[in-house]
Amino acid sequence: MKKIFFFLCVTVSTAILAQDKLTIESGNLSFLKGQTEVNVERNYGSPLFQAENFTETEYLDRRHKETVAKKGEAAWKTWIDTWEQHVETIWTEKFIEGLNKSKKIKFAQNVETKYTLIIHPKWMYAGWQGFVTQPGKLSAEITIVETANPSNVLATLKGDKIEGTGSKVDYGMEYGRISAAYEKTGKEFGKELKKALK
Repeated sequence: MKKIFFFLCVTVSTAILAQDKLTIESGNLSFLKGQTEVNVERNYGSPLFQAENFTETEYLDRRHKETVAKKGEAAWKTWIDTWEQHVETIWTEKFIEGLNKSKKIKFAQNVETKYTLIIHPKWMYAGWQGFVTQPGKLSAEITIVETANPSNVLATLKGDKIEGTGSKVDYGMEYGRISAAYEKTGKEFGKELKKALK
């Protein structure tokens, strides 16, 4: 009975959290026809975490207490150092890796191009790994602007709880599962780009 209840809870929570869509909110991507490269920037802002919509500070405080209680302060130091690497560079790199799966246009950071794509994460879900693996999820706003005139927003897309599946990242830790969600979001953008460039 306990097992049935557990699986029911997992199924319900998965249904509540899973939307897994990227939609174009305004504009379109057809203006990218003829482009060979697009600059990528990240606007990290203040994303929320987990179903409870924790701030990052709240999420990390809870994670700190859990890690220290189970494994000690040294384990926390390793964990938070790795988390910060993901926040600063790895998540954006995985997003770009997903973008470049489309092979239509090259996406890269710090390049001089006519257009700039900006990813702004709004919400992240760390998921878990165990008998049942729950993938990480990402909700993000993606805008494409004219590089020389950033106030000129040419397209806006929104990702809604996109699940990090199909990646080769390490799913053992939260930051790895979230990395996979960034990569999957990039892949979903690539699908929309492919349709627009036909």
